[in-house]
Amino acid sequence: MPVALVTGGSRGIGAAIATALAADGYDVAVGYRGGADAAAGVVAAIEATGRRGVALAADVAVEDEAAGLVSATEDALGPIDALVLNAGITRDGLFMRMSSEDWQSVIDTNLTGAFYVTRAALRGMLKRRGGSIVAVSSVVGLTGNPGQANYAAAKAGLIGMVKSLAREAGGRGVRVNAVAPGYIATDMTADLPDATRDQILGATPLGRLGTPEDVAGVVSFLCSDAAGFITGSVISIDGGLAT
Repeated sequence: MPVALVTGGSRGIGAAIATALAADGYDVAVGYRGGADAAAGVVAAIEATGRRGVALAADVAVEDEAAGLVSATEDALGPIDALVLNAGITRDGLFMRMSSEDWQSVIDTNLTGAFYVTRAALRGMLKRRGGSIVAVSSVVGLTGNPGQANYAAAKAGLIGMVKSLAREAGGRGVRVNAVAPGYIATDMTADLPDATRDQILGATPLGRLGTPEDVAGVVSFLCSDAAGFITGSVISIDGGLAT
C-alpha cells in the first residue's frame, strides 16, 4: 500500500490532508512538533478508514530531526510515496520592528525545514523512480502581506524550491507541486479581528473563508495518478483572492 508523510499534520490543514490521503488508500505518518493528543486523534481518524497511521514528533527546523522523521516513517510504514510539506509557524510584525529571531524562526521552520525533509525523502523516491511532493505555500507568498514579510518570504521560497526541484526530479518520475491557500478557517485565522475578516471576505470573490477540506482535496489530487502529468505547478486555493 502507498505511504504518505504529512508534516504539520496534527491539526487544521495538515490533519485534513492526512485523513484525505488515508481515505485515498495511503498509510499515513503524521509529523508534528507539539500537540501529541491532537496528533493521536488524527491517527485514530486515519485508522478508522482501515489504513495504518503513526504520529511522529519532530522539529523539522532541526536537520537531524527532519531526517529522523523520514527514516521513522519508513521504518513504521514503508517507503514514502507522497510527501506533503505543511509544517509552518507565524511570527507576525511590521518589517522595521521585526526581530532577527522572529525572521529566522519562520524561515527555519517554513522553508529550511521543508528542504531538510524533502532532501531526506527524495533519495528513495529517485531510486524508485516515482513519488509526489506537495508543498503547502500561501497566497501571501504570491501577493505579500503587511506584517508578514518573514512568512511571505518563506512561502515564496517554497514556490521557488518546488519549481527548481520539479526540473531536477522529473526525469526520475518524481512530481513536485505546490498549493497556495488563501484564508482558511483554522486556529491560525480564528482570532482575526472582525474588521480584518470583513476586509478579507470583501476581497474574496467567493465571499467566504476556505476550509481545510478545500485544501486537502487539491493536495489529494496532486498526489494521485490523476495528476500524473502535473509538476512544477502552483495551484491557488483562495476563493479568487489573488485573481
